[in-house]
Amino acid sequence: MLTGKEYLESLRDGREVYLNGEKVDDVTLHPAFRNAARSYARMYDSLHDPEKSKKIVTENEYGDKTHKFFKTPTCSKDLIEARDAIAEWSKLNFGYMGRTPDYKASFMGHLNSYADFYKGFEDNARSWYRKASRDVSFINHTVINPQVDRSKPLHENKDVFVRAVDEKDNGIVVSGAKMVGTAAPLTHYNFVANYGPKDLGDGDQSHALVFFVPMNASGVKMISRQSYELQAATNGSPFDYPLSSRFDENDAVIVLDNVFIPWEDVLAYKNVDVSNKFFTETKFVNRFSFHGATRLAVKLDFMAGLLLKATEAAGTQQFRGVQVNIGEVLALRNMVWGLTTAMASEPDVGMNGVAVPNGYYANAYRVLAPNTWVRVKNIFEQVVAGGLIQLPSSSKDLLNSDLRPYIDKFYRGTNTSSEQRIKLLKMIWDAIGSEFGGRHELYEINYAGNTENIRLEALKHAEGSGAADRYRAFAGSALSDYDLYGWTNDTWINSSEIDNLVKQ
Repeated sequence: MLTGKEYLESLRDGREVYLNGEKVDDVTLHPAFRNAARSYARMYDSLHDPEKSKKIVTENEYGDKTHKFFKTPTCSKDLIEARDAIAEWSKLNFGYMGRTPDYKASFMGHLNSYADFYKGFEDNARSWYRKASRDVSFINHTVINPQVDRSKPLHENKDVFVRAVDEKDNGIVVSGAKMVGTAAPLTHYNFVANYGPKDLGDGDQSHALVFFVPMNASGVKMISRQSYELQAATNGSPFDYPLSSRFDENDAVIVLDNVFIPWEDVLAYKNVDVSNKFFTETKFVNRFSFHGATRLAVKLDFMAGLLLKATEAAGTQQFRGVQVNIGEVLALRNMVWGLTTAMASEPDVGMNGVAVPNGYYANAYRVLAPNTWVRVKNIFEQVVAGGLIQLPSSSKDLLNSDLRPYIDKFYRGTNTSSEQRIKLLKMIWDAIGSEFGGRHELYEINYAGNTENIRLEALKHAEGSGAADRYRAFAGSALSDYDLYGWTNDTWINSSEIDNLVKQ
């Protein structure tokens, strides 16, 4: 397993990352990426920490030490331990980094058991499982096509979508673009696949692909969104932007310009069936929901603590309405943690006996999580209210000797100094109100898929698993208890029989 130092060194590989019109020479030193990179490095270091590693590290079936979520799970105990390992890593960023190295274990951890699914590339699946598990490789993924013109069928946007443009004896050449590569500039590989139909028309299956590509491969270019870490470094200090200055997972559009992919890095080639079904058939959905729910649960622990501290600092913690809102946040926190426990405690059984996080609870999380985060954010806006905008512009105001007496007088809280109260409120603002906070709201709302699909898939899962039939039968049992003429069994007494009973 990589150490933090080795991880940082691995990023100095000539990758092409573009930000503000310029190519970034070294992501580990650039002010847009350097602290996020060190946040990930801290996770790698924890794998080698004598105490922390006890909760995070195990051995896989090959005897390699690895993060517990990378190991093929065979029972509920494995999943509970993986959940706790995910949580330990997430605590290092207070739940604000979602695409950490263990996220892609949502896919990689099943590659050994589901190798036979990747027809023609079974050995590649097993090899990639061994490699990712042994190294705890940092892999980002892009499965969504760019939003170019979605009114047109795929074949009319053929020049945009990732597809095979050439086939060689030792691999394929691919071109196109994918979104959204969260944390891509700081990862080792990009996992490229698709979410939706793959037929480009006229029998063209060049788009039906699943493969890995190194981030420094020739022809790979990353076009990053604006960096909130860079803005934090430019506009203030850690006191002003304590989250965005170190936990910004920069999202990027990934361009593949005639990139060569060797056969050993391919899992599907011109195979519509495998390309279409990997998302659900390999239980990737269940596992990324398991990881996402655990991360959100940690994040809600953090938000609950911030809300408690903010209301105590404002002297409002005893107000009934405030207590009601705090109680709701705690209930939502408990619900999400409960879903992670349910996913692990009642696992489904997958290919070759693998233990799969329970699909019903996974889909429940996908539907409930977006509304949960929006509601928590709304409660902060209502309860902490104007305190979030009545803040000095930056930490420099507190360092101004002329201003400081006024700040100490007018910004203090209940048993709280002005400095400590401002520090707390700036943390909350960065969590929900800054550009970083706004991105996180968008992230949580769309994390598990678009708002319609996540609900449709909950229905389709119920129909496909037979659960919907059980629900219909349950309702039908109530309907069968009576008809137009009264009760249809002897448990209850029909009104027409009352006279006879009275006479008896």
